[in-house]
Amino acid sequence: MIRAYKFLLRPTTRQTVALSEMLRDHCSLYNGALQERRDAYRHSSRTGIRYSEQSAQLKAIRAFDPERQGRWSFSSQQATLRRLDRAFQAFFRRVSSGEKPGYPRFKGIGHFDTVVFPRDGDGCRWAPGGHPARVRLQGVGNVRVHQHRPVAGRVKTITFKREGRRWYVILACDGVPADPLPTANSRVGLDMGITYFLTTSDGRHVASPRVLKAMSVELAEAQRHLATFPRRARQRTKKHRAAVRRVAKIHAKIRRQRRDFHHKTARSLVRDHDVIAYEQLNITGLTKKPAPVPDPMTSGAHLPNGAAAKAGLNRGIFDAGWRQFLTILADKAESAGRLVIAVSARNTSRTCPSCGHVARENRVTQAEFVCVKCGFAANADHVGATNVLNRAGLALCGASQPPPQEAHAFKQGRSHQDTPMRSRAAVRTATASQPAKT
Repeated sequence: MIRAYKFLLRPTTRQTVALSEMLRDHCSLYNGALQERRDAYRHSSRTGIRYSEQSAQLKAIRAFDPERQGRWSFSSQQATLRRLDRAFQAFFRRVSSGEKPGYPRFKGIGHFDTVVFPRDGDGCRWAPGGHPARVRLQGVGNVRVHQHRPVAGRVKTITFKREGRRWYVILACDGVPADPLPTANSRVGLDMGITYFLTTSDGRHVASPRVLKAMSVELAEAQRHLATFPRRARQRTKKHRAAVRRVAKIHAKIRRQRRDFHHKTARSLVRDHDVIAYEQLNITGLTKKPAPVPDPMTSGAHLPNGAAAKAGLNRGIFDAGWRQFLTILADKAESAGRLVIAVSARNTSRTCPSCGHVARENRVTQAEFVCVKCGFAANADHVGATNVLNRAGLALCGASQPPPQEAHAFKQGRSHQDTPMRSRAAVRTATASQPAKT
C-alpha cells in the first residue's frame, strides 16, 4: 500500500528564512515558466512549449543565477515544472470536454506553499534514526522533525509545505504493510446528513461537530478587521500582515478540528464493523447554487429563488466535510482489511424497508418517515442507512432480491446486527472483486 505521513518541522530561525527563500525561488520559476508559455502562444507562430523543453533550460538558468535558482535541488525544480505542465494538461482537458476552462494563473508568494522532492536522497534525505528525527535538505541543512509515529515502508517522495507560520514535511511511502484487525462479525450502512453527521443502520446517531459554526463569530470578527485594509497593496503594513495571519490561523484550526473528528469517527467504524456501506453522493450537485428566476413583470428583475436558504445548506455540507471523511474511511478500511462499498443514493430515503414501496410522500419531514402503503414509521435517517445496507447486501451476494432477514429487520423489531453474517472468506472474495475506493 501507499501511505503518506505528515510531520511538523522544528526549524531554527535561519532555517525558516532558508525555507521561505526556497518557496520564493520555486514560485519565481513557476511564474517564469508560465510567462514563457503565454508569450510563445501569443506569438504569430502559436508555438506550444512542453515540459521537456523547459526542463532542458534548467541547467542554463541555474548557471545564470547561482545565488537563487542554483541553490536548490535540480529534481525539485523539475517537479515544479511538472506541476505547471499538469495544470496545462488539466486546462486542455476541460476545454475539450466543454467545462469551464480555468487557465493556469500566476502564483503569489503567499499562495505557493509546496515544494516536492521526487526521490529520497536526491536533494533531500529522510534520516529518522536520531532523537529527534531529522530531514536533510539541500540549501537548508538538517531540520528537526517532530515524528509522532513510526514510518513504515520505503520513502518515495518528500514534500515540504507551509501552513501559516508552521512548516510540515510529508513522506509518501510505498510498500506499507497492512495491519488487519480481528473479525468484528458486523456490517453497517451509513446515511450522511446535516442535522446528524451520520446515522448508522443500527440506529446510532453521530452528532455533527459544526466546527465552522462554533468559530463563526471569531472568524467573522477577524475577517471584518482584515477588510479594513486595502485588498491589493504593494507593501503590507505590520498590522495588515497580523490580520492576515489571524484569519489564516482560525481557518487552520477549523481544518485540524474537522480532520481530527473525521479520523476518530472513521477509526471507530472500521474497528467495529467488517463491511461498511455508504451512499454515493453527488456533492458537487448538492452544493450547486440555484438558478436565478427572472421576473416576467419587470425587466431586469428576479424573483426569490431560495438562494439564501440554499447558501446556508451548502455551508452546512462544506462544514461537515463528507468527501474528506469518506476518503479517510476508505484508507483506514484498506489498511485494516475491511470492505467499504459505495451504493447508489437514489431513493434511499423514500423506500420503505418493510414493504419496499417507493414514494416521495413516504418522507413526511426531514426527520420522519411514514410509509403511505403499509404505515411503517421510523426515523428518516435510520431508514436511509438501512436501505444503504440492503443495497450493499445485494452487491455482495449478487442476488436479485434482498435477504428477507434484512428486508424485514424493522418489521420484526430487530437491528441488523442480529441478522446472520456472512463468512469472513466471502468478505475476502468480495474485497478482491470490488476493491475499496481510495
